[in-house]
Amino acid sequence: MKQEVISKTEKQTLRRVIWAGLVGSVLEWYDFFLYGFTAALVFGHVFFPVYSPLGAILASFAAMAVGFVARPLGGVLFGHFGDRLGRKASLITTLTLMGGSTFLIGCLPSYETIGVTAPMLLVFLRFLQGVGLGGEWGGAVLMTLEHSPLDRRGYFGSLIQLGAGLGLSLATIVLLVGSELPGRAFMDWAWRIPFLASALLMALGLYIRARITETPEFKRMREKDHVVRLPILYVFRKYPKQVVATAGLYLGAITVPFYTVWVFLVYYATARLHVDRSAVLIGVVVTNIVLLAATVGGGLICDRIGRRPACVISAFAQIAIAFPFFWIVDLAHPLWIGLAMLLFAAPLWFSWGVMPAIVAEQFPTEVRYTGMSVGSQAATIIGGLVPFFAAAVFPIAGTWPVSALVVGCSVLTILSCKLSSRTVQPAGMPLHAPVG
Repeated sequence: MKQEVISKTEKQTLRRVIWAGLVGSVLEWYDFFLYGFTAALVFGHVFFPVYSPLGAILASFAAMAVGFVARPLGGVLFGHFGDRLGRKASLITTLTLMGGSTFLIGCLPSYETIGVTAPMLLVFLRFLQGVGLGGEWGGAVLMTLEHSPLDRRGYFGSLIQLGAGLGLSLATIVLLVGSELPGRAFMDWAWRIPFLASALLMALGLYIRARITETPEFKRMREKDHVVRLPILYVFRKYPKQVVATAGLYLGAITVPFYTVWVFLVYYATARLHVDRSAVLIGVVVTNIVLLAATVGGGLICDRIGRRPACVISAFAQIAIAFPFFWIVDLAHPLWIGLAMLLFAAPLWFSWGVMPAIVAEQFPTEVRYTGMSVGSQAATIIGGLVPFFAAAVFPIAGTWPVSALVVGCSVLTILSCKLSSRTVQPAGMPLHAPVG
């Protein structure tokens, strides 16, 4: 494809939008990941103390899964308003919802203080988190892609994806510092500090997002009066195959591998293998910082060889490491666990860099926010159950069912690549221009 030339002004605008999207994305993912890690380490003790140790962790993971059930709802809700009113307004709302609910989690009394009301409120706030994130990802990606030249959408989209790795690392660092406090300070009260800090992070994110402009593609769509009255109905009537392909890609390449390595592994290594928690969390941070390069690499490579070939390559790499991953982890040494994280997460973060371009290009501008949000977030309903599934089957069958699940979902990624469209969708016109 011939390289598209953009003006100096357009470059400056694109740079500003990337920074705004990246900072906001870091804050959003920080909030969501913070809950996942704390669920594995703390919430069983604080909100579900009446259960056995295994029952408490299962209840904690089940509460975490509520956020994934809520994410498709957020995709429909914010996709609707994002496609009708604009990307910017939806993004400001999602950030407020995520940051506010996270702050309130930090304020919740424990089970010992208010009884069953505590876990009920926890589940409700987790639901609000899920609604916010369900609309966040699609909007953050589109703000950048719709300002980007077509031939470099893979690269620029991957820059926004860095927010996931950075947010994950930030949440881990905060928890790591807190966990080093003496005695039971972390379990009793210090875990709340990272949640309360979300108020400051939310204020920063809102300030940055309020200064960005609406995307050129959305403006052109409005000028041509191509606004769709009910985007969700239009998507399922005109683009059902693309919705299914998006869900399959997101589930197999992203959600299942992610919650295997970054949530279940933290629980498995610390609670089952009795590896030092601080060492495991340091491994999480180091691995994610190193693999930021894999995310950008995914975007760059998919611009060169095509979206689908890049995803297929990553899926085969995930299949290859699925079983050796736990063999290495079972050596129960921090260095080996760090190596296992690196090998398992490399295909995941590579695919994460490809995901914005391959998903956004399935849909025309007028329903793009809705289509990519609903497809991707629907996959999280199943993916969010991975830690619960893994913790439940481990006492019975060990880790092999988890590895088998990863392999099966990687095969689903390959099949979804075959189903996906090889198209770019310019503003207001569902044209078909092959890009790989």
